[in-house]
Amino acid sequence: MSYDVAAVRACFPALRAGAAHFDGPGGSQVPEPVAAAVAATMTAPLANRGRTTQAERNADDVVLAARRAVADLVGGDPGGVVFGRSMTALTYEFSRVLSAGWGPDDEVVVTRLDHDANVRPWVQAAQARGATVRWTEFDPATGELAPETVAAHLSDRTRLVAVTGASNLIGTRPDIAAMTALAHDAGALAYVDGVHLTAHAAVDVAALGADLYACSPYKFLGPHVGCVVAPPDLLGTLRPDKLLPSTDAVPERFELGTLPYELLAGTTAAVDFLAGLGGPEGDRRARLEAGMAALEEHEDRLRERIEDGVRALPGVTVWSRAERRTPTLLLTFDGRDAADAYRFLAERGVNVPAGSFYAIEASRWLGLGDAGGLRVGLAPYNDDEDVDRLLAGLGDWLTT
Repeated sequence: MSYDVAAVRACFPALRAGAAHFDGPGGSQVPEPVAAAVAATMTAPLANRGRTTQAERNADDVVLAARRAVADLVGGDPGGVVFGRSMTALTYEFSRVLSAGWGPDDEVVVTRLDHDANVRPWVQAAQARGATVRWTEFDPATGELAPETVAAHLSDRTRLVAVTGASNLIGTRPDIAAMTALAHDAGALAYVDGVHLTAHAAVDVAALGADLYACSPYKFLGPHVGCVVAPPDLLGTLRPDKLLPSTDAVPERFELGTLPYELLAGTTAAVDFLAGLGGPEGDRRARLEAGMAALEEHEDRLRERIEDGVRALPGVTVWSRAERRTPTLLLTFDGRDAADAYRFLAERGVNVPAGSFYAIEASRWLGLGDAGGLRVGLAPYNDDEDVDRLLAGLGDWLTT
């Protein structure tokens, strides 16, 4: 199917300010239907969840709809969708719950490719329990994280493998299914950070083999909230700390306090918007698969245009080199600071941030230190004119 980027762009009020946004990996812009859903929820009768008053029913309906929407997006079970303040907050919560039984004889595997939100919670949990952390490195020359490098750190002592679905720094998409299969063969759970992957490709958590899959709606056109998707029966085996009168039902036992109903309504609207990219035919899951396939093709075409353009510029190094990757490019410049390029482009209405973007282990492993580089991240609303402005701006800066 064709991808109508002009029609997509017309739905984003923020684009009317005129900037070209290549900062989607840090948080995407929001289409009007998402903002409208947030506002409508906040201005309707609302109370704590229940089925007696209209206000209670409104809250309950919003939560249940959001669970169904996220489950459709990633191919999970609505009864296993947990919402929280952010992916980072939820991962810390699950790290405390999952590590409760760990001890000095146990091990956890993390990777140098991951965002720190899927590294530090597990490292700190292991340290608190006296468990051992095994570090898996990726190849800095290719950006690839090979399953065999993970396999080398697995044993019958491994309790959990934490790995990213896609690097938010250089875009690498590892073979997650192979890695989770290895983890399961070792008797370990697999916690997959899907924050960056979910925004750019159709996801099927069962096919990936993820026991727990984390993502953030604000990276795929929604509000600032996080979620973890897992099989309900797995969640039923975990005992988080909670208030005495709060429900012990799954998944509610993991959701501390009252949920942000308006943000969950916005999450449903964001999923529906993505489903709309797939046309009117089929159920929401089928439309999401079609829409994300069309989006991926559109973004990859623009990525290739950017890659061809920056490689023609003097002194530019492109660190995004993996065979399978999201439309995310990390650039550095010989003898020049990427932060200067960020400021130069921002003055010209092109938003391309610089830094390590919390992927601090990956940035250091590449030899870039804490400074990182200039990250060009595409989103559904980017078009060829945006790319032209980016390349022209970089060319001007490099010749200044």
